[in-house]
Amino acid sequence: MRLKKEARQLKLLDKINKTPFITDQELADFFSVSIQTIRLDRLELGIPELRKRIKSVATSQWSEKLKSLPIEEVIGSIIDLELDNRAISILDIKEEHVFSRNKIARGHHLFAQANSLALAVIDDELALTHKSEINFKRQVKLGEQVVCKATVLSKKQSKTKVEINSYVKDDLVFQGQFIMYRYQHKGVK
Repeated sequence: MRLKKEARQLKLLDKINKTPFITDQELADFFSVSIQTIRLDRLELGIPELRKRIKSVATSQWSEKLKSLPIEEVIGSIIDLELDNRAISILDIKEEHVFSRNKIARGHHLFAQANSLALAVIDDELALTHKSEINFKRQVKLGEQVVCKATVLSKKQSKTKVEINSYVKDDLVFQGQFIMYRYQHKGVK
């Protein structure tokens, strides 16, 4: 049974507050309405599109926690972070990320997302990439969203080993291990 507009909008607001990274398609399926209806409801309620919601949450929630680099230097948007343990970022592949003739993402963008997330997860004021071993598993295309997951595997003396796995939906597209050099110094900002 379809809800009346006012009831749907109240539930929509509640649903987005509980799950801010839900897509318009997922909302349309949940409420059994068109994507256009969801977009109009969001517009009337003053709720920004998913990309803007992600950026807003990422900027406000993670910028103060990051130590090794500023939030604006992370490639993609951080959506989860536990320093020296794990982190997740997402990157929407746009025109500026792909080769013009075949619309396949340039590898350095996937590497940059992974490398910056490996830096972001470090709980020290200075972190640098010491070494990386990477493997591209499949091509990423224009319009796809890359979810990059970082997991700290070990922390010994001044080096931290970080495993990175990047996915498009359930497909592994990039894998790497990064050895990060970290240095804590009170004078570094």
